[in-house]
Amino acid sequence: HVIYTNSGSESNELLIRCVRRYWDVMGKPEKKIFIGRHNGYHGSTVGSASLGGMKFMHEMGDLPIPGVEHIGEPYWFAHGGGLSPEAFGRQCAQELEDKILALGADKVAAFVAEPFQGAGGMIFPPDSYWPEIQRICRQYDVLLCADEVIGGFGRTGEWFSHQHFNFQPDTLSIAKGLTSGYIPMGGLVLSRRIGETLVEQGGVFAHGLTYSGHPVAAAVALANLGVLQDEGLVERARTDTGPYLQACLREVFGKHPLVGEIQGVGLVAALQFCRDKTTRQRFSDETDISWRCRSIGFDEGVIIRSTLGRMIMAPALVISRSEIDELIDKTRIAVDRTAEEIGAR
Repeated sequence: HVIYTNSGSESNELLIRCVRRYWDVMGKPEKKIFIGRHNGYHGSTVGSASLGGMKFMHEMGDLPIPGVEHIGEPYWFAHGGGLSPEAFGRQCAQELEDKILALGADKVAAFVAEPFQGAGGMIFPPDSYWPEIQRICRQYDVLLCADEVIGGFGRTGEWFSHQHFNFQPDTLSIAKGLTSGYIPMGGLVLSRRIGETLVEQGGVFAHGLTYSGHPVAAAVALANLGVLQDEGLVERARTDTGPYLQACLREVFGKHPLVGEIQGVGLVAALQFCRDKTTRQRFSDETDISWRCRSIGFDEGVIIRSTLGRMIMAPALVISRSEIDELIDKTRIAVDRTAEEIGAR
């Protein structure tokens, strides 16, 4: 079951209403609290920005709204301390269980998260994280809601990134890759459990947007998905261009003095800047440094994004190996020039 929207923000705004309505119909109207993550991003509307954990966004509108709580992010490089990635992943998942128990499992409706954090820095959690998150959600009957607005439609080499991380969500928030951004369209995908409950027991669901499921948007989405499927772009990201990008990044930047960690899979990646690789010490002015690198990249003709101390990239799924070579080369120039400017060579 899918309810169509015009953007990822709307999809996550709708998520709040759908989940709360679901628990109402199930006879558990007290289950209303959503748990998100610090540094997560779910959109720019009041509700979706509340689900997200961007502090600077919360300061711009007295957010989050009531009924939204947050736990820590599974960002090992920044917060892992002396723990191994696996131990840190389990610790971060344990935060969810602790929060559920503190709030009361009978009060918690859903946990909302991106399979990997997009706007927060293309942060990939340790492998131990998602299996434990899923176990906790199932144990306490908390819905597991995956925001696939960035990770969906082939980005990781799978159609949806939760498939890469091997967990089963109850909802999917989708947009961006649905039409490849050619026209606005999004949606909220409901599991059979939720969808059939709302349809068969919930009566009329009083929600609608003038342009929901607009025929032009639907036609573009169908054409776009046809290209992804017929030209094998998702498979290519999994077996060819994605592995090539990841290998090139690690070959070029693996020993770079400014780069402490490289994360990514398929056609999404991040370079973590740091002052000291051994201690994982980050620069106090890392945001300024990465912004400078981003600006140099623009001068060199490559569009690369900076967030905190990370340079992030998500090239088009149609990218070729020769274009990846160009992307890597121009990114290397930008990182090298940045390192020279701050004396990190």
